[in-house]
Amino acid sequence: MEHIFTIAALWLGLAVVSAVIAYHLRISIALVEICVGVAAAAVAGYLGMSDALGSDEEWLRFLAASGAVLLTFLAGAELEPAVIQKKLKEVSVVGVVGFLAPFLGCSALAYYVLNWDPRASLLCGVALSTTSMAVVYAVMLETGFNRTEFGKGILGACFINDLGTVVALGLIFAPFTHKTTIFVGVTAFVLLILPATSRWLTRIYGHRTAAIRTKWVILVLFGLGALAVWSGSEAVLPAYIVGMILADFSNGHSSWLRRLRTLTVGFLTPFYFLRAGTFVSLSALAAAPVVFLVLLAGKVVSKIFGLYPIIALFRQQTNERWYYTLLMSTGLTFGTISALYGLSNGIVTQEQYTFLVATVIASAVVPTLIAGMAFLPRHLLPEAEPVAEIEAELVPAEGGLEEEG
Repeated sequence: MEHIFTIAALWLGLAVVSAVIAYHLRISIALVEICVGVAAAAVAGYLGMSDALGSDEEWLRFLAASGAVLLTFLAGAELEPAVIQKKLKEVSVVGVVGFLAPFLGCSALAYYVLNWDPRASLLCGVALSTTSMAVVYAVMLETGFNRTEFGKGILGACFINDLGTVVALGLIFAPFTHKTTIFVGVTAFVLLILPATSRWLTRIYGHRTAAIRTKWVILVLFGLGALAVWSGSEAVLPAYIVGMILADFSNGHSSWLRRLRTLTVGFLTPFYFLRAGTFVSLSALAAAPVVFLVLLAGKVVSKIFGLYPIIALFRQQTNERWYYTLLMSTGLTFGTISALYGLSNGIVTQEQYTFLVATVIASAVVPTLIAGMAFLPRHLLPEAEPVAEIEAELVPAEGGLEEEG
């Protein structure tokens, strides 16, 4: 246990340092955590202590995966059905183009320019076709765009984009089996009864100190996540859909949602973002920087050329178009998942895997930095919530402990 607590303290120390840096540089904490993870891994490697960070320890992988699952759920919970229905055409078109443009572009680039074999080239296209729901949602939270129709549209398009990636990975490399059928069937049944069951549990047991709402939601997320992994998919996939299904329920309990967000962002997601950074090998990139730069340029350029004209159909302001396009050009969760799938199944080599993961992580940092520093649509920023309202949600009134469920 001493070893576990020591590593946990080290990682949370890095998270605190990241928060301080993010505050002074005024950039997304998620991006800083990724960069700090890269730096920590480089220093540990230089000192010959690469294993000291414990990036591959099972308990740390669980915390990181839990952070990704809960953050994805929260992103889905922000999508009010009425807003998405109103913006259905936008999120569908932008999401589909956001997937197809880099998938086709990066697959061709890997095959014709880098001379990768056909399967590795297709895997490259899948891995670089993603957008990063985790990073985009973290940025939405920090800017407040998650409360606006602009931000909800971006999140909806991210979901459609990543759904295309998951479907492509399954159809090309992991044909559907009986396990997939069971996963889809069970998930559909759970989603059907979930809203009514959640309201019933809250009405009967919610107004106590037992926090049953949090336990219930995490039970559903982990249960469906385990089923997804068993079927050959990923735990984060059902999390987003659960969030969408429970959007009305979650927004009707704003103080509970805020507390769940605090738990997720304050404790779990630093492990996810820091861990993602530790997998970047600076020495491998330094040995062949051209491949990395070609892949990064291929992902970002194909996203921009595919998305900017489409987004221009829905957004009139130049800053809005560029901000939207650049956030859709990010990648992280499903990109690294796809790359790891390729490595585990012998589709790509260790060297190709390193380039793919480095490209995915760089795409989470570079476009988001440019978007925030050069194209932030300040005219769409929501008004800051009054401090009194925030405190009213965070500090329960007398007898408020009964509302902790």
